[in-house]
This record gives sequence, C-alpha cells and structure tokens, in this order.
Amino acid sequence: MAKKGKTAINPTREENYPAWYQQIIKAADMAENSDVRGCMVIKPWGYSIWENIQKSLDEMFKETGHVNAYFPLFIPKSFFEKEAEHVEGFAKECAVVTHSRLEDDGKGGLKPAGKLTEELIIRPTSETIIGASFSKWINSYRDLPLLINQWANVVRWELRTRLFLRTTEFLWQEGHTAHETKEEAITETFKILDIYARFAEEFLAIPVIKGKKTESEKFPGAVSTYTFEAMMQDKKALQAGTSHFLGQNFAKASDIKYQGKDGKEEFVWTSSWGVSTRLIGALIMAHADDNGLVLPPKIAPAQIAIIPIYRNDEQQKEVLNFIDKLRNKIKPLRYFENKIRIELDDRDPTGGEKVWHWIKKGIPIRLEIGPRDIQHNSVFMGRRDKNPNEKESVNVDEFINNLTEILDEIQNNIFQKALKFREKNIVKIDDKAEFYKFFTPQNKKNPEIHGGFAFSQWCENPDCEEQIKTDLKVSIRCIPLDSTKEEGKCIYCGNKSNKRVIFAKSY
Repeated sequence: MAKKGKTAINPTREENYPAWYQQIIKAADMAENSDVRGCMVIKPWGYSIWENIQKSLDEMFKETGHVNAYFPLFIPKSFFEKEAEHVEGFAKECAVVTHSRLEDDGKGGLKPAGKLTEELIIRPTSETIIGASFSKWINSYRDLPLLINQWANVVRWELRTRLFLRTTEFLWQEGHTAHETKEEAITETFKILDIYARFAEEFLAIPVIKGKKTESEKFPGAVSTYTFEAMMQDKKALQAGTSHFLGQNFAKASDIKYQGKDGKEEFVWTSSWGVSTRLIGALIMAHADDNGLVLPPKIAPAQIAIIPIYRNDEQQKEVLNFIDKLRNKIKPLRYFENKIRIELDDRDPTGGEKVWHWIKKGIPIRLEIGPRDIQHNSVFMGRRDKNPNEKESVNVDEFINNLTEILDEIQNNIFQKALKFREKNIVKIDDKAEFYKFFTPQNKKNPEIHGGFAFSQWCENPDCEEQIKTDLKVSIRCIPLDSTKEEGKCIYCGNKSNKRVIFAKSY
C-alpha cells in the first residue's frame, strides 16, 4: 500500500467526509456556527462567494426581463391557510411570532407581552405574501407577464443543521411570476431551470442533471417541480435548486385575476423558483480536496494571491515596487467583463505559511515574488487546479499575455474533473440485488464512501419509491429531462416500466 502523503486538511475525504467538510469551511475561514442554535455566521471569504453568485445570477435574471423587489419577512398565518397543500408541506418548519414586545417578569428577566391577534410566520418561502401583492397589481392582460425576483433570507426550523447545506436561517433568491397562459408559465419554469443549470456549469464548474421531481418530492402546492441535481465527492446527490410550475393553485388561493382581451376574468398562471447559499456547500463538496477549498476563477472572491518574499527592508521595498508595477499591468485586463481581483498578502508570517493559507482558501493562482524573480522579470506561479508542489517560473510579459487563458484553463479543468467523477459514478443497474448492493456500505458502523447515481427503471408506483427510501435511504432525485422512452422492468417490483430515473442518496 502506498504511503499516505501529508495533507493540509485532516481528516481526509476518505477518512471522514462530514468532518472533512467542516474542516474545509474552517480552514478557508468561510463561516462558523452562531450562538443562535442552527444558524451560521457567514464570514467575509464565504460571503464574497455569495456576492459573486448573487451578482452573476442577478444579471442573468435581468437579461430575461425580471426585476427585483422586496416583500415582508412576516406572513400572516391566514395567508398560509389559503393553500392547504402548501401549509401542510411547511407546517413543521415554521417559526411563529406570537407576541409584539417584552416586559419585566419581576424576577430580573423578561417575558413576552402584547399577544398578537393573528400569529405571524417568519417566511419559509413567499408565495402567499407575494400573491397578496400580485392580486393588487394585476388587473388586466396588459399587466402580464409579471416577472419578480427578491434576494432575501428565510427561516425553516431545522433539527439537524450543517453549515451552508441546511441551517435554520439562510440566504436565497426567490422568483415569482404571473402569466396570461399555462404555456407561458411552463416556458418560464424551463427558462429559469436552464439559467440555473448554465450558471452551475459555467460559473460554479459543477456538472448538473436537469429533471422533473416525482409527486412525493415536488414543492408543496406545485403542479410540477423541476430540479438540477449535482453529484458530490461522496457520491451523494445535492439538489442545487428548483423551478416550479404552480398552475393556478396559488392564483386561486390569493385571488390573482386579470381581465382578458375578450373581457372575461381569468386566474393567472404562476411559477416560482429559487437557489440559496446551499450552492456554496455544493461548491465545496464538488471541488475541494484534502488540502482545502478549490475555487473556479469566475466565482472566486479573488483570482490571484500575490505573496511577497523578502528578508530585509531593502528587499521589501524592491519587491513591493515590482508588485505595484505588475498590478498596474493587470488592471486593464478583464476576465468575463470584470476586473481581475487580486489579494496582496504582505503579512508577517513566512512565505510558506502564507502559501498554504491561500491554498486552503482555494485561490486559483498564487504568485510568489522575491528578489530572484525580479532579476529574471518573472513570477513563481502555483495553480489550485494542480498539485500544491507543482509551481513554475513564468516571465512577467508571458504571464500578463496569457492570464485570461490561464484562468479559463483552470475553470475548465475544475469542471472536467467534476464531470469525469460524475460520469465514472453513474451506473445503469437493472438487477434488484445489484441495486441494493450498490447502495449498501460494506462497513455499516462506519460507512465508507459508496454508491453513486443509479440510472434504473421505475414503474411510477409511489409505493416502490417509498420502500426503496425506507430500505436504503435512497430517493429518486429526478426523472431526467433528456431521458428517452425505454421499455424495461421496475428495479423494485419488476413490473413493466418505460423510463429510467436517477436514484441516489442525498443531502
């Protein structure tokens, strides 16, 4: 057996994947648990990633005619009660405000006072409160389509939390649209799904599978839910985001009507869709390695970290002067229409400590610059898509001329690595015993990384779906949109089936 090399992150992915995930976040200084149970503090490096996600997606939404607005954090309980399936789906996750103030309890503490006449729900999602506004804003077909997005926080009371993946409060965007026809609302649902998938692959460098959710997995109150699913490095699936065709369910609940061209009054057709800070969790689990975070250049808070190397004040002045000139040469360059972001690390620790600091933070390019490099008009470059010990001396002019191509290459290499991993771990399985073996760990007390995506037949019987979930904790992640009709037998019951679906363990 080959001797295990030293890694910056311990335990490694293979040794303990959940603990590795937490250590990546800590080492990259992205977030930490809050004093409020189940909530997190997103630190500057982690929040910068979210800002870049927000900026890029916001531009995509606006390019397709959507505009931003903001709606209340508090939703009257009666609003939820209007849509039965919706309230049932979120009932166990709701945080409820029952009082309006605090007063002295006479024992040196405080007690709630001013009981509300109607309880307020802290938004777990905003279909109902936005629907109330839509019912006021929409009167005629001339008011349609109405394409609204909001960037906000939501609260879903979670019992088991994990930074970025599942917390009681998290950040997200939620789009809500109203249309004149069913066809327009369905087109909108798929348009957004395509935007999400393109963003995931082109910016986050995460390959995804677009598909439809089963009835048991769809959004409460939706007619149909569409998802884009990604494979993490522990071979589990992560639902990265969803787009819902809501039909007229919420329009009827919120009385959203319009007068058509023929003078008749009709209910609108609606959609809703959203992604959250869970995308940062996906980014970590899809790309990070045993030395730290790995960030695609398009989404990284900075693309370059410059580390000055010197031994005395004279060398420091010489090196920093050289770096100033280098930065001025980089300034006019653009990477995907944005300035190239640079971090200069002129702190006291030694060069080696600073190099590993930036490796763990996932910076795409590291430049070490000392007196020798200045003599040769060069930089000593390390890349996060390569081994940390793999560095090369590059002439400054050559570096400047090729910088955008280098960033593109890093972005593509990260994507291709994730794609190869996913393709290697998607398996067609038609035998039930093989299917059960595929998802069963050899070591049940301390399960090793196992499984993947099983592309198997399903007869559309929800009982088969539920039994597999009970037996293996495996669910149908989606019915792929690009799958073709194929006659076969259900992987569980053996009855006739005409489609394959994606089965996987998931977050």
